[in-house]
Amino acid sequence: MGSPPDSRGCDEMISRRHWLAAVLLIALAGAGYLYWQHLVGNELPAGIASGNGRIEAVEIDISTKSPGRIKQIFVAEGDFVQAGQVLALMDTEQLEAQRRQALAQWRRTIIGVDTARSVIVQRQAEKAASEAVVAQRQAQLDVAARKLARSQQLIRTNTVSQQVLDDDRASAEGTRSAVAAARAQLAAADAAIGAAKAQLVDAEAAVEAAHAAIQSITADINDSTLKSPRDGRIQYRVAQPGEVLSAGGRVLNLVDLGDVYMTFFLPTAQAGRIAIGADVRLVLDAAPQYVIPAEVTFVADVAQFTPKTVETEEERQKLMFRVKAGIPQTLLRKYIKQVKTGLPGMAYVRLDSQVEWPAKLRENLLQ
Repeated sequence: MGSPPDSRGCDEMISRRHWLAAVLLIALAGAGYLYWQHLVGNELPAGIASGNGRIEAVEIDISTKSPGRIKQIFVAEGDFVQAGQVLALMDTEQLEAQRRQALAQWRRTIIGVDTARSVIVQRQAEKAASEAVVAQRQAQLDVAARKLARSQQLIRTNTVSQQVLDDDRASAEGTRSAVAAARAQLAAADAAIGAAKAQLVDAEAAVEAAHAAIQSITADINDSTLKSPRDGRIQYRVAQPGEVLSAGGRVLNLVDLGDVYMTFFLPTAQAGRIAIGADVRLVLDAAPQYVIPAEVTFVADVAQFTPKTVETEEERQKLMFRVKAGIPQTLLRKYIKQVKTGLPGMAYVRLDSQVEWPAKLRENLLQ
């Protein structure tokens, strides 16, 4: 009888068998995928084009408007957020102090307005008094003028003396001067009223300026509460609580899951036939059993990469144009948990709307 097999040799044989089985499975999977690619990609009808692409989405940076320190962050990477949801808070202690100072200044300007109005009332009263003095002096002038006229009439008949005439003339001249002085005082009262009204306008402008300062600081305080502008998913947490950021400093990076698309490239002959809104079918490498409906939303008007020279028709045909295929928002909302960016795949676009999709691109179509 032979000697029993060595245990180490048995382990090596078992390990080799497992390795061969794994290689065989990988080969079968690869062959299946290549076969599927052959069925769909290499036997496409003449009216359907294909290109390699990658799932992308609009990225939004959640940034600070004013410089400051991050107080709190309420979300983590990978969290789904809704529009209007509070994502982070900035420290607003300094802004609150500035707002209290602005409120105090605003109250001071309110008092300034009341004071300016009181001055106007006072100046108007002074004008009324000046008008009364003018009327009084004018009446005295009228009396003095009539008395002088009588004296001038009587001097001709020697009824009154020359002294009386001279006294009446001096009285009339003095009264006339008093009237001029009263009118000058009235004009000064008018000027004082104008100056008081200008002070009122200035005080009211100061109130508006103080109120605008309060609104500006309040807006900065409100902007210190960082909210999500759209529904999406947090992709990166760029900063951490306690960090001091400058104006425009990034705190979070958000992926807008309502605007997801695949970018792919097609040559000139095919890109020229694509219509905006044309049907597209997307197949991702990570899930080749599913077909994702989409539509063309953008075709570049300039070639993205070109050969060194484009002097011949053959070379012009090598120009490649960027195409974007947008995924419907209803489908994105339905499968929002599975939506991921960066996934590679194939895009199939229908250049002719009369051409039917191959069976492999009609089956397992996500609804």
